[in-house]
Amino acid sequence: MRQRIRKRPISEINVVPYIDVMLVLLIIFMITAPLLSQGVKVDLPEVDSRPIEHTDKEPVIINVDAAGNFYITFGENGDKPVSPEELINRVNALLKYQPGIPVLVGGDKAVPYGKVVELMALLQRAGVPTVGMITEPPEH
Repeated sequence: MRQRIRKRPISEINVVPYIDVMLVLLIIFMITAPLLSQGVKVDLPEVDSRPIEHTDKEPVIINVDAAGNFYITFGENGDKPVSPEELINRVNALLKYQPGIPVLVGGDKAVPYGKVVELMALLQRAGVPTVGMITEPPEH
């Protein structure tokens, strides 16, 4: 005796595997999202300025916080302060690896001007030909 196999109509699609995949993706995004948003809190001065020209290369951003600590926000450990010697070495290595990479400086508006000048001198010693300054547009 042959058993009759009940065939499902095409309109009945099993969605349980799709729900499982979506839940796994949701968990992955929930875990990785906080890791992507790291950085240093710097209150930039608000001034009217022109935006810099867009390049294909990701810029190196050097921040100076209110306490005068330097941070390199390129690669790993962008939220850890670096010494002046380490700053020179890392920026110099980046310039050798990617010539013409844009270098931008972000200074907290409460940082003493001398620390920004010190940073500019360190970047000059590292071989940086031009430096851009990061500002916030004024709120109207």
